Amino acid sequence: MKKATKKRSKPRRRKTAFRPWRLLLRFILAAFTVTAIWCLYVLWLVSSYDIPEKYPGADAGIVLGAALWNDRPSPALRERLELARRLYEEGTVKRLILSGGYGGRHSSLSEAEGMRNYLVAAGVPREALLLEDKAADTYQNLVFSHSVGESEGVATYLIITHDYHATRAKEMAQFAGLDTMAVAAVHSDVLNPYYNNTREMLAYSKWKLDWALMKLGIVSPPTLP
Repeated sequence: MKKATKKRSKPRRRKTAFRPWRLLLRFILAAFTVTAIWCLYVLWLVSSYDIPEKYPGADAGIVLGAALWNDRPSPALRERLELARRLYEEGTVKRLILSGGYGGRHSSLSEAEGMRNYLVAAGVPREALLLEDKAADTYQNLVFSHSVGESEGVATYLIITHDYHATRAKEMAQFAGLDTMAVAAVHSDVLNPYYNNTREMLAYSKWKLDWALMKLGIVSPPTLP
């Protein structure tokens, strides 16, 4: 007689319990990786601007404002103004649009007025200076200065700022519809490069979010006050 063979039962597979914390951990790691890649990309953009030896000519240069200290341009703003003065004296720009609203350390003047006073004292004719004194950020600087320029027959622009700010300023100008010849930028000897590059990385990220919202029509571009 044949012995009855016992059927071996297959081992049961353990059901893997759903663990939400694993999913959350994967999400956090993915978000961290994407954020790190984005930050490195933006830092590369911010630091990739090379200051050329010569800029193309334009009808006007738009000097992007910065803080006043007791009604006088801060050291960083003076760097932009000295570049603007040189470009005017060389004939690269025919006029200067000084853009910036009220703000700064104990200042009663707008940034535009403080810049005008500095340039006039440095020998730039008052009639070559146009003021825009309502802007509160870079995009408003460009949009409101464009309006001032159009009313004065300005067709082409050269944006004047710092090198770390150049990439964002150029993108904003293009989005705002300015016929921008170039961004003229100065490298700062008074600002902390690590602080400003980090700050600009955040500002550029915010700009790209604002850009997307404006393109989708969720947010309206700023209008003249």
